[in-house]
Amino acid sequence: MKPIDKLRAASRSFKHSNFEDVQALITGTLFVALGVALFKQVGMLTGGTVGIAFLIHYASGLPFGALFFTINLPFYWLAYHRMGPAFTVKTVLAVGLMSVLSEILPRWLQFSLLNPIFAAIAGGLLIGAGMLILFRHRASLGGLNVLVLYLQEKKGWPAGYVQAALDGLILLSSLAFVSPSRVALSLLGMAAINAALVVNHRPGRYTAV
Repeated sequence: MKPIDKLRAASRSFKHSNFEDVQALITGTLFVALGVALFKQVGMLTGGTVGIAFLIHYASGLPFGALFFTINLPFYWLAYHRMGPAFTVKTVLAVGLMSVLSEILPRWLQFSLLNPIFAAIAGGLLIGAGMLILFRHRASLGGLNVLVLYLQEKKGWPAGYVQAALDGLILLSSLAFVSPSRVALSLLGMAAINAALVVNHRPGRYTAV
């Protein structure tokens, strides 16, 4: 057996401990919350249920965290029936933590100067890295993440490309509500998110659970 085949075989038999899962949920969700804080500071949007929550938040002024948590509720059925109870529990915890952090972070972290292009790239990479950590511990931030992971596991479709296509549709539809310049900036952020996923999250590359 080749060395690379031995490594792959070893990774298939490896399981994360409960402590490792908890650490990953906290770290991954914090990364995403920091990226969302950068996006929110410059009035950006993104895809997925985060993007939907952003649109409603900008239109109505309702709290982003509460919107994000509520929008994700219908997707837990798919998560439970398609991805299993362990995945669902982790996802519910991650979504809940994300909802809380998105409301708390603005009180702890404020920017007197923030370049919009930097916010788009840095925020996108933070969100992508956070999602990657959650994916590798069989968790997500609900919503379209659940659908994306399901399609990768069942169909073999790369998560990054599927996420990019869905996010693109959401951002294009947002032209009815926000200015083209904000959508263009949001597309840059979305590209950064999905670049992190496309490069680092491929079927078979990482198989620990």
